[in-house]
Amino acid sequence: MTSIEISEYDPSWADHFRALHDKLWPSISDIALAIEHVGSTSVVGLAAKPVLDITIVVSSRSNMKLLTQKLEALGLEHRGDLGIPGREAFTRFPGFFPHNLYASIEGGQGLRNHIAVRDYLRSNPASILEYSRLKKSLASKFPNDIDAYVEGKSLFLLDILKKSGFTDSELSEIEQSNKKA
Repeated sequence: MTSIEISEYDPSWADHFRALHDKLWPSISDIALAIEHVGSTSVVGLAAKPVLDITIVVSSRSNMKLLTQKLEALGLEHRGDLGIPGREAFTRFPGFFPHNLYASIEGGQGLRNHIAVRDYLRSNPASILEYSRLKKSLASKFPNDIDAYVEGKSLFLLDILKKSGFTDSELSEIEQSNKKA
């Protein structure tokens, strides 16, 4: 089992995202609305696992099917939703910085979660420091247990979502889907 590694923020993460964006965009720009850099590597100053999270945004389920076909034509394998409804996962592009590649329909809960957390952290420097400390502590406490690491972050992230306007019903739904994943 691989140990959980948390690195200090690296400005090159933004460059790696741009390289992946530039690789993808010409092939999908006719159906994709955007390619979003989400997750901890997208927040300047935030410690993170050195793996980019990238989400391609499409407008509809039919465009998701077209996107899947286009990504498969580029040599990527569709991995399904991995337990998170409304988000499809794909294998990594070989030769690029480590990354998780997802696709979501615009307005979907998974995408809204990622954008809300990213944008909240980007505008709250004290939360960046607090979240960095939490992640380092959890990685130290659970170096080989990704489930415990993720669970340890849940309350912090749910609090951000609540501050970002998510309803109690939405938060409950998120908690339930996290327990299934």
